[in-house]
Amino acid sequence: MSALILALVAGAVVGLALGGLGGGGSVLAVPALTYLLGLSPAEAITASLIIVTVTSVTALAGHARDGNVAWRTGLLFAAAGVAPAMLTGAAAGHLPQAALTVAFAVVASVAAMGMLRPARTPAVGEVRTVKAGAAGAGLGAITGLLGVGGGFLAVPALVRVLRLPMRRAVGTSLLVITINSLAALGARAGTAVDLDWAVIAPFTAAAILGAWDGKRHAQRLTGDTLRRIFAYVLLAVAGLMLVDAFV
Repeated sequence: MSALILALVAGAVVGLALGGLGGGGSVLAVPALTYLLGLSPAEAITASLIIVTVTSVTALAGHARDGNVAWRTGLLFAAAGVAPAMLTGAAAGHLPQAALTVAFAVVASVAAMGMLRPARTPAVGEVRTVKAGAAGAGLGAITGLLGVGGGFLAVPALVRVLRLPMRRAVGTSLLVITINSLAALGARAGTAVDLDWAVIAPFTAAAILGAWDGKRHAQRLTGDTLRRIFAYVLLAVAGLMLVDAFV
């Protein structure tokens, strides 16, 4: 199968995850770029950040038009995670990659199991400044340490800790992903990484279309159904990462 077709198919899957579930971009894009399209890990991470940033912005616009973005909560959540992410990111370089992969799989599994528990009734309209900051700082620390997981861990935190309805959590997660991805891209601006735009461009285009399609399909599902789908996808990703760590 040609690289162009692989890029289009993988991009569509990443877009569906981001648009419909509010997460999964980096977790899905990096392996696709590495194992399917032959990019080095460093190239794949940078390319993934570009793809996820552009796709998240376009998906965020659609969710914002529907009123499904908690702007203040999302901004507090993202801002609180910047410093912890930098600190744990520096520490991550001294830890074995296999240990980090296993740690992420465990965290993802715990988040998924939390999503499968019956959700509490959200207090609509209430902005929990302290909880948003604490949850954002915790997520930033985990994301900096493990390298991935922004959206996949943000949605469970927004639902379980901040008690946002699932649809609002998905839209708000896209805001968090956009800010985190831009910050990560800024940190990598001075690195000498060759970017294969012949792969990135079609991948991004397919991801944008997939995100809009994912949002459209998600609108047909109830919040509980969407939450369960998210949890099962998260468990599947955790399982794949454990296999990758031990095989």
